[in-house]
Amino acid sequence: MDTIIRESYLNTLKDFKDKQIIKVVTGIRRCGKSTLLKIFQNYLKENGIPESQIISINFELQENEWLLDRHKLYDYIKSKIVKNKKNYIFLDEIQNVKDFEKTVDSLYLDKNIDLYITGSNAYLLSSEIATLLTGRYIEVKMLPLSFKEYLSAFDNNTDLNKRFNDYLQYSSFPQSIEICETNKDNVYLFLDGIYNTILFKDVMKRNDITDKNLLEKVVRFMYDNIGNRTSINKIANSLEKNTNSSYNTISNYIDALTQSFLIYKAERYDIKGKEYLKTQEKYYAVDIGLRYYMLGQESGKDLGHIIENIVYLELLRMNYKVYIGKYDNYEIDFVAKTNETIKYYQVSLSVRDEKTLERELRPLEKINDNYQKYLITMDDDPPASYNGIKKINLLDWLIDKSVE
Repeated sequence: MDTIIRESYLNTLKDFKDKQIIKVVTGIRRCGKSTLLKIFQNYLKENGIPESQIISINFELQENEWLLDRHKLYDYIKSKIVKNKKNYIFLDEIQNVKDFEKTVDSLYLDKNIDLYITGSNAYLLSSEIATLLTGRYIEVKMLPLSFKEYLSAFDNNTDLNKRFNDYLQYSSFPQSIEICETNKDNVYLFLDGIYNTILFKDVMKRNDITDKNLLEKVVRFMYDNIGNRTSINKIANSLEKNTNSSYNTISNYIDALTQSFLIYKAERYDIKGKEYLKTQEKYYAVDIGLRYYMLGQESGKDLGHIIENIVYLELLRMNYKVYIGKYDNYEIDFVAKTNETIKYYQVSLSVRDEKTLERELRPLEKINDNYQKYLITMDDDPPASYNGIKKINLLDWLIDKSVE
């Protein structure tokens, strides 16, 4: 399989090349961060940068274990620097280095260094670290493959529905495509490896969690309830009675799972009152294939919430801040915001039934502003418009945003 070029992420790195700012690439393990760095390094070489001016260290490799001491790491990098030339430093999975931010800050001060770092845990930019590096970094938030990126791995995409089903069931992690070519059943062995590595390294070890049984119950609950409004109390009450399943324990577990990028939280936004709400948020899975792995094939019947999950992740890829909308007593699936604009999205499996169509349109019709409004469905019908609300097919939208 040819390497899938993640153009949006790659273009961001190109845009900030040689800028005096730290490029921080974050995202779940195996989503493609290391590959992105390699592709960018090849781009540098193709554009005249000698290999001697490129220093790349992956802290997951045993051969680099001696560099986990930040002082040794700093001395090593400084010894490799080509003087009076721009040097490109790539530090992959930097969170493995204790107090790495101090080394990163020191390297940043060298005008001859262009610095790129990655991490598989949002701890990388926790409040203390972000404070130290404030104004000195940009964050590139990486996700597994979009459907459009997934399709780029194949020569023949005539049967889009089959491709989409495979995308859902067999995972959006880049390596899953190659595994599927030989034996699709092996994908779940691959996902098992990802899941357990994240659970032990990024969740349990980093947060001193010892109750694996309770933690896994929380993960299963979250994956089983994607797209449902929930609360810490609801989660705690739904789990088997356990002396450790207190509000604070469950809250800490949810935070840890969010920090590891296994789940994403969408907070609620009161459109009319223009305020952010701190209750009844929703959670979404980073990958539907992981959800199949966790919950089994029966979980595929919940296709309405699955496509809602897909739309949520796609909006994140488009660099929106995404919220669950509230307007009086109505709920809008997603409010997608940037500094310049707002878009509203309603997601439904099908609206061919007239009552369903009316129900899905009503919340959008209630919103009294001029921002764009969309109804995304799996209906294979021509695009339509209802009082300015555009109805579009999910697959068309995933492949080509111009349908908006």
